[in-house]
Amino acid sequence: MKQIKIEGLNLEYKDFPPTATDRPTLVLLHEGLGCVAMWRDFPEKLAAATGCRVVVYSRPGYGASDPHPQPRQPDYMHREGREVLPAFLAALGIERPVLVGHSDGGSIALIHAGSFPAAVSGVVVMAPHEFIEEETLAGIRVARKYWGSSDWPQKLARYHRDAVRVFHDWNDCWLSPEFRDWNIEELLPTIRCPVLAIQGENDEYATMRQIEVIAEQVPGTQLLKLANCGHSPQRDQEAAVLAAIAGFVG
Repeated sequence: MKQIKIEGLNLEYKDFPPTATDRPTLVLLHEGLGCVAMWRDFPEKLAAATGCRVVVYSRPGYGASDPHPQPRQPDYMHREGREVLPAFLAALGIERPVLVGHSDGGSIALIHAGSFPAAVSGVVVMAPHEFIEEETLAGIRVARKYWGSSDWPQKLARYHRDAVRVFHDWNDCWLSPEFRDWNIEELLPTIRCPVLAIQGENDEYATMRQIEVIAEQVPGTQLLKLANCGHSPQRDQEAAVLAAIAGFVG
């Protein structure tokens, strides 16, 4: 695992080289409880399917990356998309990547693309959020109950330095009163690159409105709605997701 210092913090990352020429770099952005290791072998398979260079990293506080010194605030995804991600891309010399984001990572990708329209060549989002739904909050409340009565803390500790903080930074923030008005829909009309939006029909944290809103605001958006698929399309329907991203990049 490689490390790079971004804004004074060491972030872990993996870098899979391209196998084809004239392809964009794909940068993977993980979910609210994710990290490099929790992508499993998906980045490697994505590199093989597309021929692209694939870079995946753990944001501050996740995996083996340094913890963020400040408590999480409701604008944490805006800060990731507008400050940390641009610094990471600049440090690695990555220009106009295709951002591939899952859940929180999908929202961060949209924030970045909407804030810096010329900086990306494409966006792929899997189960992203643009606004708060009651279905989302209900799923997060269920997660809180399950966290305290299962072996989930021990399982998550295999992937993160501080699994307890990772969980509560995500869970407490999303359920806080200050987060109820979180919304990034105003950024969607400024996105100028192609977008592929993927969501499972059985997503336990959102309805299909989350990706339909993108299509309504970003002309030419491709939607992929997957049956027998929950909140993690890259795991539940891996083959379909790999094929869709390969076609999108091609």
